[in-house]
Order: sequence, then structure tokens, then C-alpha cells
Amino acid sequence: MSRIDSAINIDDLKRMAKRRLPKIMFDFIEGGAEDEVGLRTNANAFRDLRLVPRYYIDTAKREQKATLFGRTYASPFGIAPTGMAGAFRKDAELYLAQAAQEADVPYLMSGASNASMEQGAKLAGKNLWFQIYGAKNRSFQLDLVKRAIDLGLTTIAVTCDVPVSSNRERNRRNGFVRPLRMTLPTILEAMLHPAWVINYYRSGGLPMLGNWERYGEKNATPDQVADLFAKQTPDPSQVWGDIEAIRNAFPGKLLLKGVMHPEDARIATGMGVDGLIVSNHGGRQLDMMPSPLDMLPMIRAAVGPDVPLLLDSGVRRGSDIVAALCMGADFVMTGRATLYGATAGGLEGVKKAVSILQREIDLVMGQLGAVNLAALGPQYLLETVRAEEERRNTGAMVGRR
Repeated sequence: MSRIDSAINIDDLKRMAKRRLPKIMFDFIEGGAEDEVGLRTNANAFRDLRLVPRYYIDTAKREQKATLFGRTYASPFGIAPTGMAGAFRKDAELYLAQAAQEADVPYLMSGASNASMEQGAKLAGKNLWFQIYGAKNRSFQLDLVKRAIDLGLTTIAVTCDVPVSSNRERNRRNGFVRPLRMTLPTILEAMLHPAWVINYYRSGGLPMLGNWERYGEKNATPDQVADLFAKQTPDPSQVWGDIEAIRNAFPGKLLLKGVMHPEDARIATGMGVDGLIVSNHGGRQLDMMPSPLDMLPMIRAAVGPDVPLLLDSGVRRGSDIVAALCMGADFVMTGRATLYGATAGGLEGVKKAVSILQREIDLVMGQLGAVNLAALGPQYLLETVRAEEERRNTGAMVGRR
């Protein structure tokens, strides 16, 4: 049995990734904004939710296929964008793309990925989606849209929740900023992870931002392209008109990622956005935001039953995915879970992360009494069961009078 095969859950892959990476790199993956209240909020939203099972239902032939935008996937989750993944393990995004193709789930490649969307499409095919950050030079974001069209990508997502850079204090303390400031303690700690250090420098050090390379000067270094990206994004001048321009330019399915307010959800769907990703950027932007899971019912009520809603942030278990579906999501995305896998074991690690989540979904559905995803819904939530029983008991008391 390989080391990756010994992983039982996503936390096992997380521990393996932590052992492999220097602290400065692992903290970039794991950290949030400011006091990291948002990280705990996301985790606690899932931990505080309770599912109430039903029994003596034939669930011997369970299946977890999910249909989104007319395409049926093997499972109701996909791989969320995680920037700079190639810094944690060389070619990490290509492993994510290949694993997505093999597992038949979507991979939303980050706009800050080290591999390019062209490289990802060769491995993931129609399973590749692409994420776009708004740029100060609008021609860059529209060119990214054009490249996605030329590749035949069916779905892109525009991230709206990064109007300004966030205050990620872990990164600042570690010197993981632009330009990189490596302190002596950071360098000495990194030496405790020789395998990563050797691979990092053997691969040439800081990897190129593959999607932005063509927008830099001829023969620009990875550092120079990273500086260009940092100057272009975030762009606080982005407005709804920029989303409208992307909507007009892209004929496929357009998602808006990072929606947390019901009114923003109404505006987006009113201008033709095809679906929303309810997300607080994994707790990495505004620290005091509520969890996406808590906002999901309000956003569902705002847009109605027909608009596809996806959810990310804080997803670490198959039970989290099932809970989100019961709360009104149509699909779920997870970023850190698969990134732990890629960091710990490359392609094998990503495949292990996906298989862990699929197995957990299957077992939770069997425990609940749900034979397929259509059977899931609010009827399994403790809050719904309690409200229904209170209504019934109140009616019974009135009847006795």
C-alpha cells in the first residue's frame, strides 16, 4: 500500500501535504484573512448542521450522478480554482485536470494557475472550466474569454469577491508577498522539507503564471509576469457593466463566483448570468462574512428554483456536499481538498481525494435513505423536521380543543 493509499479522509491528505511543504507554502494554502474567523465560520456551518435519516427505504442501487447545464457528471461536485498550485507541486494543475477528466467531474482552473488553460484543455477536455479575475486592462479579460471560446470551453466563471487585496496576515508574517521576502527563520524551516526544496529549484523556482505569460514582455521571467498579474488584479473599478461585456462576449455558460448577497444574485441573473457560485473565497477575503451555507437559502429564495446554484468554501467531507445539496445547492465545488491531494501525491493524490469524497457521499446517501440526488432536499434537515413536527403538534392541540 502506498502512502497515499493509506489516506482515509481529506484530513489525512492535508497532514501529508503539510509534512511535505515548508511552512511558508502550506500557510498560503491553509490561511485566511485577518483573524481567520471566516475559516472557522465555514467549518462550523457544516459541523453545526444536522441531517435526519429515514429508514426501511431500498437504497441498494444508489447513484450520485448530477446534471448541470445539460451535462451529466459522475458526482455532484467539482474541483474549485486554487491559484499558484504549481508552486506546491510541479504540474499540479495538470494533475487536477487529468483527475477531473478521469473521474468525470468539472475542474474550474484558476485564473492564477501556473499551467495555462490550453494545457489544461488537452487533459480535461470538456471537463475544463476557466475562472477569470477582472483586470485593469479590460482587453486582458476579454482576451481570456476569447481563448476559452477558441478552446471550446463550455463554462467560465468570473470571480467577483476580490475587489481589493485581502489582509492575509499569515502570508505577510511569512514574507509570502510581492516581492517575496524570505527571512532567515523561513529559509531554515524550509530546509526541513528537502524533497520540496529540491524539486522546487530543480523545476526552476517560481513557476510561470501560464495564462498571463502572453501578456508580459517578450521573454518575461515568471517574476515579471507575476508582477504584471499583481498590477492588473485586483481591480476595484470593476462594475456590473464589465460582467455584461463578458456575458455578451461568451456564448457558453457564465457563472458568477463569490456571490453572497441576495440582491447581487438578482442583478446577476437579471443580466443573463447562467448560474452562481455562492462562496466567500474560502475565508480568504473578508474575514467577517457569513458562511456560504448560511446564505444559500436566502439566495435560492431570491433567484427561484431554476437558477443553478453552486457552493464552495469549507467543503471537506462528502457529508458537507450532501448537506449543501439538501440546503438548496445544485452542485458543490471544493478547492483545498483536491489541492491537498495534488500537493501530497500528484495525480495519485488528486484521484484519492476525489474517491474519498465520492465514497463518503455514497455512504451518507445510504444512511439517509436517498437512492439518488433527486431524493435529497430540506426534508432531511433537522430544522425542517422540527418545524414540521411543531406544526403537526400545534394542529393536534388545536384539534383537541
